[in-house]
Amino acid sequence: MRILFLTHSFNSLSQRLHVELRNRGHNVSVEFDINDDTAIEAVDLFQPDLIVAPFLKRAIPELIWRNHVCLVVHPGIPGDRGPSSLDWAILASGSGWGVTVLQANEVMDGGAIWAFCEFPMRQASKASLYRNEVTEAAVAAVLEAVGKFEAGDVAPEPLDYARENIRGTLRPLMKQSDRAIDWASDRSDIVLRKIRAADGFPGVVDTLFGREVYLYDARPEFRLRGRPGDVIARCGPAICRATTDGAIWIGHLRDKDSEHPFKLPATRVLQNEVATLPESRGYEEIRYTEQSGAGYLYFDFYNGAMSTRQCRMLLDAYRDARTRDTKVIVLMGGTDFWSNGMHLNLIEAASSPADESWRNINAINDLAYEIITTDNQLVVSALQGNAGAGGVFLARAADYVWSREGVILNPHYKDMGNLYGSEYWTYLLPRYTGTQHARQISQARLPMGSAEAMKLGLVDAAFEACHGKFLESTLIRARALAGADRYDELLARKWARRMMDEEQKPLTLYRDQELESMRMNFYGFDPSYHVARYNFVYKVAKSRTPLTIAAHRSLSSRPPRRMVQ
Repeated sequence: MRILFLTHSFNSLSQRLHVELRNRGHNVSVEFDINDDTAIEAVDLFQPDLIVAPFLKRAIPELIWRNHVCLVVHPGIPGDRGPSSLDWAILASGSGWGVTVLQANEVMDGGAIWAFCEFPMRQASKASLYRNEVTEAAVAAVLEAVGKFEAGDVAPEPLDYARENIRGTLRPLMKQSDRAIDWASDRSDIVLRKIRAADGFPGVVDTLFGREVYLYDARPEFRLRGRPGDVIARCGPAICRATTDGAIWIGHLRDKDSEHPFKLPATRVLQNEVATLPESRGYEEIRYTEQSGAGYLYFDFYNGAMSTRQCRMLLDAYRDARTRDTKVIVLMGGTDFWSNGMHLNLIEAASSPADESWRNINAINDLAYEIITTDNQLVVSALQGNAGAGGVFLARAADYVWSREGVILNPHYKDMGNLYGSEYWTYLLPRYTGTQHARQISQARLPMGSAEAMKLGLVDAAFEACHGKFLESTLIRARALAGADRYDELLARKWARRMMDEEQKPLTLYRDQELESMRMNFYGFDPSYHVARYNFVYKVAKSRTPLTIAAHRSLSSRPPRRMVQ
């Protein structure tokens, strides 16, 4: 079928659905919901069989939903309505929630129900739940709804609050007054829920050192105590704030009245105010464990962005792992993201974004080089979560890449102002994917799932959709690799290949050539990278849908077929 996405942005859920529907043979095109006219024009151009709205912030124009079936993906149980569905569910601390696919009509979120998928609630941020449980449930529900629509013999169920299975209700937009923290009375679990229900948008408004800031990235603290409301410690990017029964960590803040009014590490925003606070180890970004001959290096960086400091910390941790008596090192990344490459927010906030870009890419390259040249262990990248840009190629620096089913990869830089990229991709892609696939990957701008990544050679194995089962299977596979009868042969062959590649063209030459192009991106006359980074960091709304995802726009030379009004 011809399926048109009407969406506010091409976010993680939209990308996953795009991949899943295309994998099933559907012709999918995307239009950003900028205004009624562009949406109507997109429908005229594409003439879709079905419209899917994965992520909207306003109602679909009546001219569209009256003439086409429009499936709206709502992150709530049947009967739940309103723009803050998941926020209220987190704040209520219920045991389960779900995703409903309903048909657009004159009542916002009030149309007939095509499908519903429930999931257990996890104690996590809204952003994390959205990327994982909500996304998995949405995929199941949308595929069910699309299947019913395609079959043509199943009618959706009208929303009837008299029915026993309709447990939801209309909920208002959650306001800052609903999220407000009372540090003198709120327990840690309540504070955590309030911040998590606002992460990553809009954050919780609060006051710190006389400054109005938005709070994000909350984690529990189990040892420290202090006067409720006081900031009592710092750790890496985070500050620790006391509650009535303990304390919590706050990793990121946004001060909209500052020189850099976007989300940044808390210790960066309050660098003068917290400079003398004691340091603690409560906010863990990197950890290492060992089991059965394998070492597991976890790096859970907020939103997958890797700053210069974080890259250097991870490099030190990796070098320590190399000294251990293990046969396999598994790079685990974080639950939500493996890596998304450079930290664009910190680059934007630097006194010289060009210089910080240069430091950041070199720090990532140093880590990639260490992984590629590891001669005493086999190295695995285990992708629990999504990866993008340089993070994809950093993962491919390992000998093996294992991916959880459902992970989405964006192995391209071009949307960031035609950034050239580094991380030794000009060596790694031909090495593992072949020249033809390397060209295809480097020129494409579409997200890909684990199945396509396996076909192209970016991923060696994909298994288990569930996070828990993926971790279990990773442990089993790593243990088997460490204990393999052919382990010594595998290690010897790996290093022989590396030496042969080095003779043909040294790694330093790949790096120098990549960085020469990157230098032009950072310091050259073309400001595209700096403009694109600014737009990304400041969340400047798109004025049009990129042609790479708007396939229907290739028909724009033809007169549009007008809808019946």
